[in-house]
Amino acid sequence: MVFVKIVKNKQYFKRYQVKYRRRREGKTDYYARKRLTTQDKNKYNTPKFRLVVRITNTDVICQIVSAKIEGDVTLCAAYSSELPRYGVKNGLKNYASAYCVGLLLARRVLKKLNLADNYEGNTEIDGDDYNVESLDDGPRPFRCFLDIGLTRTTTGNRVFAAMKGAADGGLDIPHSETRFVGYDSEGRDLNAKQLRSYIFGAHVSNYMRYLMEEDDDRYKRQFSQYIKEGVGPDEIEGIYKAAHQKIREDPTHTKKEPSSEMVTKRWNRVKMTLSQRKARVKQKKEAFLKQQQKENKTTEEVEE
Repeated sequence: MVFVKIVKNKQYFKRYQVKYRRRREGKTDYYARKRLTTQDKNKYNTPKFRLVVRITNTDVICQIVSAKIEGDVTLCAAYSSELPRYGVKNGLKNYASAYCVGLLLARRVLKKLNLADNYEGNTEIDGDDYNVESLDDGPRPFRCFLDIGLTRTTTGNRVFAAMKGAADGGLDIPHSETRFVGYDSEGRDLNAKQLRSYIFGAHVSNYMRYLMEEDDDRYKRQFSQYIKEGVGPDEIEGIYKAAHQKIREDPTHTKKEPSSEMVTKRWNRVKMTLSQRKARVKQKKEAFLKQQQKENKTTEEVEE
């Protein structure tokens, strides 16, 4: 049989439908988004909230988002860049910091909705799985669904640390323990002790001790900011314990005041006023006439 090249003809292109822009850009999984945003018809205009977790090169972002026809609406947000306010100044993207951001978001949104006193969440962090229970004579807990975008759902991923923090903070998030650190897929059980150690940054302190013994130069280079702040491997757990306590005491967002000493950079010339432009033209005329007189004088001297 002779090879025949398939040519896409006019009929093919007439029927071709372009995919959504964010699908073409590889930013949105619309298969997952449809299921996370579609609300039951018998709930009418009730918003369906999502716990959106994104981890960038420099930040951990947690948001409570609902979808509307006009676009997504953010109810509340928390960022790891806020953690220095609570005493965590280094390692703002690790597992323990992701847990802190989830906890901060949970306490912030519950305080905003006046549910913080009804649902305190898990105050004793021991690594066990926690699910908030509804009150018999009060409002139901705030329910949302985890949205991780295009992140791979691997065991131990930091997005699940943020979810664990939000669940311990008092949010009702349907989940299982299969993706937390310490879960054994063969034995089908969770090592709560190991999960607790990661929540309090024990894996960081253990690695610090390892480098101090094996390669001191690499330790000074890799943990230079910890050394600058005077943080050693023995202080890390206490820092995260204190951060959890401070977050529960005051989760509200404080607006950053703009610095009065800020200097605006300019690469183009500042626009001149009318008087300045006239003075500049006058100065140019005087310089030109002076130069012309000098040239005329030099020509007369040469001729003589």
